[in-house]
Amino acid sequence: MLTPALLVVVLLFGGGLLLGFLQSFGIRPVVGDAKFTFAAYRAIFSEAAFGRSLLLTFWIGFASTAISTVLAIACALVLRDQFRGKRWVTFLFQLNIPIPHLVGAIGILLLFSQSGFFARIGVALGLMTDPMEFPVLVRDPYGIGIILQYVWKTTCFTGIIVLATLQSIGADFENVAATLGANRWQRFRFITLPLIMPGVLSASILVFAFTFGAFDVPFILGQRFPSALPVLAYRRYVAVDLTQRPEAMAMSMIIALLITLLIFVYRRVGGGIRR
Repeated sequence: MLTPALLVVVLLFGGGLLLGFLQSFGIRPVVGDAKFTFAAYRAIFSEAAFGRSLLLTFWIGFASTAISTVLAIACALVLRDQFRGKRWVTFLFQLNIPIPHLVGAIGILLLFSQSGFFARIGVALGLMTDPMEFPVLVRDPYGIGIILQYVWKTTCFTGIIVLATLQSIGADFENVAATLGANRWQRFRFITLPLIMPGVLSASILVFAFTFGAFDVPFILGQRFPSALPVLAYRRYVAVDLTQRPEAMAMSMIIALLITLLIFVYRRVGGGIRR
């Protein structure tokens, strides 16, 4: 019964991946190129723009994943306890899940840019004399605006997964450790964290894979140079010079390869943790 749906996924995703793979090696029968060559890969590995974009993309993915994971664990630990208004707090915590990343990116742009809401509020309150004195948080060299958007969007996603894990394991192990004299930090470090680690790893790998390969948020909130690797690949793909298209496909293949390797590492590490 799943075969029709799987065929659609395999044909669309697998076909596009195969086409990109062939074009990255210069095989483009439509324009008369059928010679297998590594020229595109040699070209991108020899230029500084690719290296800087790759490092920036790794930084954005790592920072976004690390910050959102820490915040998600803290929020999940708070939300698992009973307190007044917990239902409303939980609702507000997961309220941004249906909001598209594109809408969130535009919101970050309107709020944190030097002509945005917070800059104008600072001028109105006398904290600064000109909106341009506001810190550069959007289209900055370190991708701070991009990281802000990803942290805002993915913290609740990871938090829900961690919260579900916490609720499934219960508090029995922690209560036993407390009766044996373990303090709050010891219970978290030696009991809670190892038990929730599979869920944390699952969510973190999804967040990193998405932030590493996403295009829309870095395109809106990132600067032109260096740009995130997916943005650089897109610009090469839509360039007037068609000779840059194999380079764009080569970058896309590298993104896919790195994400695949990351998933493989996760499965090995996650399997070891579960055992």
